[in-house]
Amino acid sequence: MGVNLEIFRMMLYLSFPVAMFWVSNQAEYFEEYIVKRKREIFPPDEKSQRKELEDFKERMRIRKEKRILKQMALESQE
Repeated sequence: MGVNLEIFRMMLYLSFPVAMFWVSNQAEYFEEYIVKRKREIFPPDEKSQRKELEDFKERMRIRKEKRILKQMALESQE
């Protein structure tokens, strides 16, 4: 009785993680839940959003350049 119980418990301990790993790595599960959720959180880029982002980056670059030039001008005066 004791050996059979131990064998059953060992099979249960080993089969549960293996079964969960197998279920979670099915392509249908991955496509249905993970990829769809990712697309909800990070939608594909739209041209208007991309243009706004590029414009913002350009404004920040120009602002940084002006600040650096201003600092260089102040340092050269000292």
